[in-house]
Amino acid sequence: MGESMTWVQALVLGLVQGLTEFLPVSSSAHLRIVSSVFFGDDAGASFTAVTQLGTEAAVLVYFAKDIARIVRAWLGGLTDAARRGLDYRIGWYVIIATIPIGVLGLLFKDQIRTGARNLWLVSFMLIAFALVIAAGEHYGRKQRPIQQLTTRDGLVMGFAQCLALIPGVSRSGATSTAGLFLGLEREAAVRFSFLLAIPAVTASGLFSLPDAFEPAGAGLNASGAQLLVATLLAFAVGYASVAWLLRFVARHSLNWFVGYRIVLGATIMALLAGGVVSAT
Repeated sequence: MGESMTWVQALVLGLVQGLTEFLPVSSSAHLRIVSSVFFGDDAGASFTAVTQLGTEAAVLVYFAKDIARIVRAWLGGLTDAARRGLDYRIGWYVIIATIPIGVLGLLFKDQIRTGARNLWLVSFMLIAFALVIAAGEHYGRKQRPIQQLTTRDGLVMGFAQCLALIPGVSRSGATSTAGLFLGLEREAAVRFSFLLAIPAVTASGLFSLPDAFEPAGAGLNASGAQLLVATLLAFAVGYASVAWLLRFVARHSLNWFVGYRIVLGATIMALLAGGVVSAT
């Protein structure tokens, strides 16, 4: 049985989740790093998945009008061909693109909760995927608006989302970068990335609830009250983060996050090599 999480740890980790979930820096990597470097233990995959419910709730609230419009269009378009416009197509794209991560998440759930959280792997992926993001910014034409989204775009971004099962990649980073490679405008890629994350992250958080409330094994174990407060904090901070990022990408490159990822990954590798923190 792992150690009990303190309230300071729960609050700090909830804040970290809210700040990093929507940035292309990997919230799961940050929770893994912060919990190990500052608290000497891993908060665990279940804590990460459950607190992500807070940040996904922030997306639901922020995009409530868009989501309601898409759902109405999708339901209406099932029986009325005249209503099969952009919103109807986006509804299908989100559904189809969610299938790959649903299948792989179930197949590799044990590896995701254990070996994939090794800090050597996490720090390597922070650096490696930083280069992928930089390549997407350099080679992506960034000309196609969200109105030109296609089934192919949805599928490619859906498969890219699967990479986020590895801490250090970043869900928003993987899907947004895939969108850039496909020629989408940066804001269009990020906006669809947010919509695409909703079913996968919500399902992952709900699936992890039993493990989070009945923790077993090594790692920090949060109480139900701590999970609730951390999730609410992640929601509040996450809402502000969504609004900020959409404004930011409208005027700036994702390359601003590339240097940060490389520095963080290299720093963690140095701490691992020096024996300051443990990889597991």
